[in-house]
Amino acid sequence: MSRFLVVGASMGAGHDTVAYELGGRLRAAGHRTAHLDYLDLLPAGAGSGLRAVYRTAVRHCPWAYQAVYSAFFREGGAPTGRRGWAPDTGPLAAALESRLLSVVDRWRPDALVSTFHQAAQVTGRLRAARGADCPPSAVVVTDFAVHRQWLHPGNDLYLCLTDAAAARVRATTGRTAEVCGPVVPAAFTAARRTTTPSRWAGEVERRASGRPVVLVSAGAWGVGQGLTATARLLAGAGHLPVLLCGKDDGLRARAAGLPGVLALGWVDDLPDLMAASSALVDNAAGQTAVQALAAGVPVVGYRPIPGHGAEGVRAMAAAGITEHACDVNALLSSLNRLAHPGADRDRRIAAGRAVFTADPAALMARWADPRTRRAAGAEGSGEIRQVARGRRRPAGG
Repeated sequence: MSRFLVVGASMGAGHDTVAYELGGRLRAAGHRTAHLDYLDLLPAGAGSGLRAVYRTAVRHCPWAYQAVYSAFFREGGAPTGRRGWAPDTGPLAAALESRLLSVVDRWRPDALVSTFHQAAQVTGRLRAARGADCPPSAVVVTDFAVHRQWLHPGNDLYLCLTDAAAARVRATTGRTAEVCGPVVPAAFTAARRTTTPSRWAGEVERRASGRPVVLVSAGAWGVGQGLTATARLLAGAGHLPVLLCGKDDGLRARAAGLPGVLALGWVDDLPDLMAASSALVDNAAGQTAVQALAAGVPVVGYRPIPGHGAEGVRAMAAAGITEHACDVNALLSSLNRLAHPGADRDRRIAAGRAVFTADPAALMARWADPRTRRAAGAEGSGEIRQVARGRRRPAGG
C-alpha cells in the first residue's frame, strides 16, 4: 500500500473538503495519508492574512479581485507545450519549496496530491527540481475553468472535471491529464435514495406548502452579489428560497426577516437538505454546485462571484452540465423548467450525474503503485487511461 501526502488549503471550504474526502477514500482502500494545509507552509500569521485579504477582496472589492485574476490567473499568451513553456510560479511558490521539502523528507510519502492551485505550483517546482529524488505529484483540479495557476509541467498527473479541462492541461503542460469528475461524498447520492425521513423533508414541506424549494448558495463565507434580492425575487415568483449563508451571521440576520425566505447558517447535513430541494442557484461553480449534481439537483448559475467563479459558471454551462442565467428573466425561466418535473429537468439531472466518471482515489492509487509506473512508463498514462475508462460509475458511488 502507498503513502500519500495530500495538500489542501483552508480558503473557504472547498479545497479542504476535496482533500479530506480523497484522504478518506484512500485510507478506506488501505493506504496511509497525511493532510497538509498549504497555508501552514507560510510564515506564522501569513496564512490567515492571505485568507483574510482574499475574503475581503471577493466580498467588498470584487473589481479588485477580478483585476488580480485577469493579471495572474488568465492565460497571458505564454507558449504552450512542455517545450519552451515557462510556468508562472512567482516568488511565493519558490519560497515555499524548501518548506514543503522538509515535510516530504520527514514523512516520506510515495506520492504528493494537491487540491489547491498554489500548492500545485509548489509541488511542480519541487518535482521539477529534484526529479527522482522527489515523490511523483498528482493534481486534483477543482475548477471547471482551468486557470494558469493550476498548471506546472513538473507535476506528473492531472485529474480534471471535464474533457475540455483535461485537454487544456495537456496542451499547456504536456503532462498526463485524465477526467474523473468531481470529488463528492457518497452521502449526496445516497440521501435521495434513502427511505428514512430527514428533518429537512418535514421542515421544507411545512414551509413550502407546495412551492418548489430552491437553494441559493453563498459558499462557506456567505459571499455573493444581491443574495437577499435574489431570495426575495424567488419568493415572489412562487418558490421557497433557502438562502445558505454559510458562516456569515450578518447575512443570515439580514435575510431572516424576509417574507417567504428560509435563511440558514452553516448546514452540517446538506445531503439531506439537497434531497428535499428542487434546484440550486449557484454563484461559484464550486463544491456546493457539484454536490448538487451528485444529489440530482439541477443547477443554475446566476450573478457569479468574479474571477474563477464567473469563468467556472460559464464553463459548466458550456459543457451542458448546468444553465447560466444572465438576468432575472433567464433565471426565472430556467427555474420554471428545472424546478418542476419534466423532460428538461430529467435531462439536466442526467447531464449532471454523467460528470462523475471514475473514482479519483482509485486512479491515484493505481498510478502511485510502483508496478503500474514500471509497466506504463514514468507517467503511467496508459494505465491511468485504462482505469479511467474501465471504472465508470454513478455519482458518489
